[in-house]
Amino acid sequence: LITMATLRDGDEIADPARPPIEPVVCVGRVAWHEVLPDGRYNLRLRGVGRARVLNELDAPTAYRQARVELIPDTAPDDLARLTQLRRDLAAAVLPRFADEPGTRRQLAELFDGDDPLGRVCDLLAYALPLPGELKLSLLAEGDAARRATAIAAALRLAAARADRPFPPPF
Repeated sequence: LITMATLRDGDEIADPARPPIEPVVCVGRVAWHEVLPDGRYNLRLRGVGRARVLNELDAPTAYRQARVELIPDTAPDDLARLTQLRRDLAAAVLPRFADEPGTRRQLAELFDGDDPLGRVCDLLAYALPLPGELKLSLLAEGDAARRATAIAAALRLAAARADRPFPPPF
């Protein structure tokens, strides 16, 4: 397992070799790797969770190391609530892909599939063009219902803004 951190924007960088990172990271399993001629690696990760950085370690290795605390992924036990959250997400996402039938079909299969709500939210948060600060807040949120609600609300807001003419009629 390895964690992937996001560099923090806007901070003064005291040490360019160790720029500041966001306090929440993705935890992934290496699914594929390639050794580059200079000894570095290209990695493809499969996400398995999220964690909060407790502190970075001073370890003389090629990669930064930290002590982390896993953020548990929770979802409602109520099947009706889970079903409604998936429907709300589908209603917010699928119209954006009306002109892309292949992608729309794959997304519909995702919403109708067996993947847990948390995984569905994580895939959407990764793939959709959402603001960076929203993506970071979704990463920090362990509750899948809250993530689903936030994604659907952001997409509805973006759709409402897109429907407003500019300049507005007077």
